[in-house]
Amino acid sequence: MTATSPTQSPSTAEAAINNIKGTEDPEVADKGNEVEPETDADDFDDNEIIDHTTFDQLLEMDDEEDHEFSKSLVWNYFEQAEKTFLDMDNAMEKLDFPDLSRLGHFLKGSSAALGLTKVKESCEKLQHYGNRKEAAGVESISNEEAEKLIRSLLVQMRQEYKEAESYLRVFYEDDE
Repeated sequence: MTATSPTQSPSTAEAAINNIKGTEDPEVADKGNEVEPETDADDFDDNEIIDHTTFDQLLEMDDEEDHEFSKSLVWNYFEQAEKTFLDMDNAMEKLDFPDLSRLGHFLKGSSAALGLTKVKESCEKLQHYGNRKEAAGVESISNEEAEKLIRSLLVQMRQEYKEAESYLRVFYEDDE
């Protein structure tokens, strides 16, 4: 299966995702290219890789002919994320909790800007764990508990990142 070509101008990133997945949402398909589906926070499925509203806003900044602007942001994000994961590994080796919190905060912002919901949420947890707080950031936890949670979370974050990276590479593959 191939992604929707940029020249086909999908009405939303959601339609492109459905095309990639080989599924078609009748509500999106019936609306064609002229009308965007209504989306609000209540309709967003937390299990999805991309927040379609945020990603659509990014795509709206592209020229009509291509996705070069958004693609450059995404490719820069890939480089930034890979470096940040290496920095997280180094901080984890030293059990540098403040640095882990800082790195979680850093990657959270760029992940949110692209609409990478799962990665963003995991980064927020890392930020809290690095501050020795539980996932919601309210209750204190021990260094040992923080270490255990962070080790597990880093594995999860890498998987979520790989899912998002895979989706985005397929989305932009027609541009290359």
